[in-house]
Amino acid sequence: MASDVVDDQDMSSSDPAIERAARAVELPEPWCDSAVTVVLPTYNEADNLPVITRALLALPLSALRILVVDDNSPDGTGEVAEKLAEELDGRLSVVHRTAKEGLGRAYVDGMTRALDAGADFVVQMDADLSHSPEYLPEMLGTLLATRAGVVIGSRYVTGGVLAEEWGLHRKLLSGWANFYVQRLLSLRIRDVTAGFKLWRASTLRDIDLESVGSNGYSFQVEMNYRTVLRGHKVMEVPIRFEERQRGASKMSFAVQWESALMPLRLRRRRRDLRP
Repeated sequence: MASDVVDDQDMSSSDPAIERAARAVELPEPWCDSAVTVVLPTYNEADNLPVITRALLALPLSALRILVVDDNSPDGTGEVAEKLAEELDGRLSVVHRTAKEGLGRAYVDGMTRALDAGADFVVQMDADLSHSPEYLPEMLGTLLATRAGVVIGSRYVTGGVLAEEWGLHRKLLSGWANFYVQRLLSLRIRDVTAGFKLWRASTLRDIDLESVGSNGYSFQVEMNYRTVLRGHKVMEVPIRFEERQRGASKMSFAVQWESALMPLRLRRRRRDLRP
């Protein structure tokens, strides 16, 4: 049960993700004290949530906060999140949504709350440890040094790596998705479907976050498109994209179908999305 998930073994510092996070690059002051909120949408991530939470809090970012947005997970993820919130004394908070409404709506809800709570920078990343927290200080440093509006943890720039567990079919599907979106929307982004990003709060406000219509993984594409159309600089830093070790993927045919149609819809709405 959920109460058994957050045990001493799960909360230990022996997990590789936690160890790597503890060795992450240290930023100078005041950058290391920036108000960063990590938004973690969850659905059936009870096994992963304690590990990624400890890894994030092991980073040398003193003001980092975590906001878990749970879509009423039947595996007890929401209960695990509440227990963590009690133990971490204000560094983690939880939003409980009554139904599984999709990745996009969870992110919009979580990001909006993070902005309202005063976050200067907002991180979006998966809770399944496919996005390693160790890259966040580098992403924040890049954002601050270049005046970018958003920094993407990219699989497809020089130095980016896919986990060895990825088969040829998945690699071809991912590569085709990037090519397809690029051809339709002319975005100069190498990893246009990436879900690991660090945003300036001002950029999220400028792109009118609450009006974003995408619900599934096409949310990533729409956010990029709005950002580029409004003239914000996009930077990419290489990451190693890990394979999920616990739990099941949320990719379904319906999600893939929406992702295929959304670039066409965005292209038709180009004039409406410009500032």
